[in-house]
Amino acid sequence: MNNTIKHNLQETLETELERLKNTLNTGHELKVLWLPSKASSKAGEVKRNLICIYDEKKETALETMKHEFIDYIVSKPYTIQLKITNKLIESINEIAYQMKEDIVEKICTLIR
Repeated sequence: MNNTIKHNLQETLETELERLKNTLNTGHELKVLWLPSKASSKAGEVKRNLICIYDEKKETALETMKHEFIDYIVSKPYTIQLKITNKLIESINEIAYQMKEDIVEKICTLIR
């Protein structure tokens, strides 16, 4: 693929991402990178704060970038909920483990 075309599409994606971020006033931490690939089974994905676009055509790459941006901002509350839930489970597991250890120690003391 021509480097000029690749550069132009990268710029187009970056410009559109900035427009979306400014319009919706969110997702300011995101960047976009166009990585055209026939081998990828995905059209695009977000990895940490990077929107990776694998579509080879400008029209579909732009739509994929918009889709990934919207999916990212809509999913944010679920990401926070998952982190909180995991911390809660971790705390409960620690308490349960300590309770079990206390019971084991009491039983060991009883049978000595």
